[in-house]
Amino acid sequence: MKDIEAKAKARAFRIGGVVIDPPLVLAPMAGVTNVAFRRLCKRAGGCGLVCAEMVSSYGLHYHNSRTGELLVMSDEERPVSVQLFGALPEVMADAARKVEEAGADIIDVNIGCPVPKVVKTGAAGALLKDLDLAEHIIRAVVGAVRVPVTVKTRAGWNAEHVTAVELAVRARDAGAAAIVVHGRTVSQGFSGRADWTVIRKVKETVTIPVIGNGDVRTPQDAARMFDETNCDGVMVGRGALGNPWIFRAIDSYLKTGELLPDPSCEDRTEAAWRHALLLASIMDEKQAVRELRGQLAWYIKGRSGASEMRGRLSKASTLDEIRSILYETSS
Repeated sequence: MKDIEAKAKARAFRIGGVVIDPPLVLAPMAGVTNVAFRRLCKRAGGCGLVCAEMVSSYGLHYHNSRTGELLVMSDEERPVSVQLFGALPEVMADAARKVEEAGADIIDVNIGCPVPKVVKTGAAGALLKDLDLAEHIIRAVVGAVRVPVTVKTRAGWNAEHVTAVELAVRARDAGAAAIVVHGRTVSQGFSGRADWTVIRKVKETVTIPVIGNGDVRTPQDAARMFDETNCDGVMVGRGALGNPWIFRAIDSYLKTGELLPDPSCEDRTEAAWRHALLLASIMDEKQAVRELRGQLAWYIKGRSGASEMRGRLSKASTLDEIRSILYETSS
């Protein structure tokens, strides 16, 4: 317990001039980390940095209106990071300038996303097969903006090509202010287990802050990641789905060694409804309901009749329908 308490006393770290305190980060997740969910996580407490959904540099460069909508941010979330992906340095630089103008505190360069439709463009995870181009992109983005630039990567392309340490060195030399390392390879996708030893090796090699990512679903997981990798911060992705309280729970555990009680069914219902209202406040109701159909299912996991409720939520067309479904048996 003393080890956990000692770590908590030195928990804050900086990304450039941005203080991250607590050292817990909401991962960027497409279709998930919109402004509504980010605000929920900040309101629940314990989240030191939130990351927006991954944004296409091409979409910003060519003024795609849907892509521009992803740049909606609020002061309540700060500090907030916006992640970009792309394979052309000059386009990434232009997109970074637009993101800075939109108010992002940090810009993140994705060099690891395994989604096939992204990889086939030569961006994100595909860049782990061309570290020269990856470094060129990082330099272009760093040179285009005044805010700190970070890099999110994976262990490597596959088990035979684990390149996280080399990329981290290149990112540092290119001016990146921090690096996030997910312990899986691109080829793994989200299968198997994340290899935290890769995160530790990166931390042992570079002096810029290192944020660990992969398989953190409980406060105990986060404490182990800090202990086993010596990372500066922990990023939580899928562990936060339907669970915006996870950061508060981790923060409390790191400080006290005690686990907070799980949210009640009523707590989850209220959070789901707040999520719905927040999302509807930033887009029209029809679009909000469409996006909520899948997201609200996370909040009812384990609830009596959850399967039937998920089916009904997937067909809901108005906020009134959603509210009725959520509250009819919230016990």
